[in-house]
Amino acid sequence: MTDQEKIIYADNAATTPVSAAVFRAMEPYLTTYYGNPSSIYSVGRKAKRALEEARDEVARCLNAEPGEIYFTSGGSEADNWAIKGAAHQLAKKGKRHIITTQFEHHAVLHTCAALEKEGFEVTYLQVHSNGLVRPEELKQALRDDTALVTVMYANNEIGTLQPIAEIGAICRERGVLFHTDAVQAVTNVPIDVKQQQIDLLSLSAHKFHGPKGVGVLYCRKGILLPNLIDGGAQERGKRAGTENVAGIVGLAQAMKDACAGMQERSERLTRMRDRLIGEVLKIERSRLNGDPDQRLPGNVNFCFEGIEGESLLLLLDMHGICASSGSACTSGSLDPSHVLLSIGLPHAVAHGSLRLSFSDQNTEDDIDAILAVLPGIISRLRAMSPLWEEIQTGAVQYDIQKF
Repeated sequence: MTDQEKIIYADNAATTPVSAAVFRAMEPYLTTYYGNPSSIYSVGRKAKRALEEARDEVARCLNAEPGEIYFTSGGSEADNWAIKGAAHQLAKKGKRHIITTQFEHHAVLHTCAALEKEGFEVTYLQVHSNGLVRPEELKQALRDDTALVTVMYANNEIGTLQPIAEIGAICRERGVLFHTDAVQAVTNVPIDVKQQQIDLLSLSAHKFHGPKGVGVLYCRKGILLPNLIDGGAQERGKRAGTENVAGIVGLAQAMKDACAGMQERSERLTRMRDRLIGEVLKIERSRLNGDPDQRLPGNVNFCFEGIEGESLLLLLDMHGICASSGSACTSGSLDPSHVLLSIGLPHAVAHGSLRLSFSDQNTEDDIDAILAVLPGIISRLRAMSPLWEEIQTGAVQYDIQKF
């Protein structure tokens, strides 16, 4: 592929390009209004005003109050702050039990593992073959000493959307804090923290055409979390460090733009997604991972028997198509996706996965281009695969659709 050939970027779940509007919004706070927002002179006051206007905008998009919005370095920090903070605070009342799911992002799973080393007990709910949590199983897992439930809003690999409002209602009724990692969901589906009874929520700007290195923790009024970073009085004394004003302005602009066009974008991406699914599933021994309906508009995740996902990605890249086999945070791992294993797929099948994720910058032409090359690539890889030969001869006997 030459530099002049078009790149089809289909890995928006990993990160997104900064939009032109976001770049324009950020630039003055990098070059002109670069003052420290804690300063009292005019350049600092202008930065402070931009910071608070951004807080107001984020709050509007979530139906939250500005005082419930805390800016962070990204989703991982927000997850750590919410989960560790709630756990440590409620441990003082004897509550040392946490409930999460088996297929959370590692920012949640590793945080829970760290708390287990401190003596907390963690229950990992099943997500079943369709990638969905069953609220009745959450009810059964709740205990008198449960401090927190943390369930991701939308899975970063297979795109499944959890019954967040139902989970929120169960937790509120039992007096248990509810946190959701909404990094993949924010701006892709409508979120109302009040109506959905969400206590804590994490998001990250670079998933919706904002800059990297900036995120948000929503913390419902009345919930007192310990500081994650001690130092100065920034973020109302809860999160020390000079604020990333340009990044925060960019986050707010990106969120405002994405929320304004959400319905139209969602409908268009859903049509593209469903057309892609229908065509790809015509490939022999292929499988869609995750619920076909309860999923993000721009997310598809497939498994193809008899191939390795890494080889598939390299050949797609030769055609200018950027995709992934799962989370970008674990792309260096040789192990199959923990998400795919959690929904019951065997290792041999989980290794042959492909995630394609789209944004408003993708078009129907991109879908056409992917469909033009994907079947041939899979055929080429299978022709070289000893496993595929075993499948064809009947030495490996199972139905990929039954997992």
